[in-house]
Amino acid sequence: MAHISFEESIKILNENLPGMKGSEKVFLSDALNRVLAKDIIAKYDNPYMPTASMDGYAINYDDIDGEIKIIGKNPAGHFDIKEIKRGESVKTYTGSFMPKGADTLVPIENVEDKDNRLIIKEKVERGFSVRPVGEDFKKGEVLIKKGTLLKTGEIGVLASLGIPVVDVVKKPIVSILATGEEVVDLDDEFEMGQIRSSNNYTLTALGKSFGFEAINLGIAGDDKEKIKSKLLDALKTSDVVVTTGGVSVGDFDFVKEITGEFDVLFHGVNIKPGQWIMIAKSGDKFIVSLPGFPYSSFVTFLLYVVPILESLENKKVLKKIKARLKHEFVKKFKKYQFVAVNIEFNGEFYVDTIGKKQGSSGILTNLIKNRALMCLDEGLYTLKAGEMVDVLVYERIV
Repeated sequence: MAHISFEESIKILNENLPGMKGSEKVFLSDALNRVLAKDIIAKYDNPYMPTASMDGYAINYDDIDGEIKIIGKNPAGHFDIKEIKRGESVKTYTGSFMPKGADTLVPIENVEDKDNRLIIKEKVERGFSVRPVGEDFKKGEVLIKKGTLLKTGEIGVLASLGIPVVDVVKKPIVSILATGEEVVDLDDEFEMGQIRSSNNYTLTALGKSFGFEAINLGIAGDDKEKIKSKLLDALKTSDVVVTTGGVSVGDFDFVKEITGEFDVLFHGVNIKPGQWIMIAKSGDKFIVSLPGFPYSSFVTFLLYVVPILESLENKKVLKKIKARLKHEFVKKFKKYQFVAVNIEFNGEFYVDTIGKKQGSSGILTNLIKNRALMCLDEGLYTLKAGEMVDVLVYERIV
């Protein structure tokens, strides 16, 4: 079977990406890093009356050169004196409403109280330190648009609106199943020729790191019926089921036979690592079969599984940027290649491969402290130091 190009695989994937999942209600305390499902619209002006933005005395500006009588005070949270006449003032505190007839606040450090007579030692301009109606937001204004990833600022605004429960997009669920008779779990007896199962742990952690719900289904060996049973059970509750291993051309590669019963979008892409990637659909669910090599499964999870999960939750967790290569790099493989790189920001982004091992797709240690992949087009060529390269970033850099 001829492999398709990376560009063609992404085109097919994009054409088949799912729509956003439905919504659910969560308490505001649990809403951080969730995607808002409905617009948040202001139901009132804020502030809904002119308000003092600091401690001082509320006056009518036209009295600033005259004698002003202090008739009382309005502490924060109280509005006892609702109106003043010309020649009168009220001691007013931060956050208190301005009484009717007052249009200016003279800071407390600018005045002197002399027998309930206000002596202004330093003048201010008209309207000083008075928050106008609707300064923060106005009634009917869309304050937070649906699709917004709720961060600390948005949580604060929602709290200020008195919203205890918020509608958010349901989290996508991805389940990961390792296959292969040679794969054994962490606490199993280990024999010559066997390997420890790392893919299901690595990919579960990777999915969770992006805020998705990721489930480790363990190991299914090379038992076709066991793999199929676990896969079908997982599809009942998961949006995406990921398998690792069993998608190439080996005698015991059963996964491709099982997923072949579904609508296979493609099988085999001209990339390194991960050429035997397979994606299939079952209704609105996805089955993504990744290679067994640890580095291959990690990279292809980023390339093909994460975009599906992003689409389901309507959020972006991956970024494609340009970075400057710090040293010469010789590309020795014809396939479209993804290389683990170190990345830093110093006025612009820089990448290098210092300390990264060049070899097979089984080198998982290249991902220790790794945050990005250099993306290299097909062909054999040499990149010179200082050249700009495409980089896929999957962890925060700055």
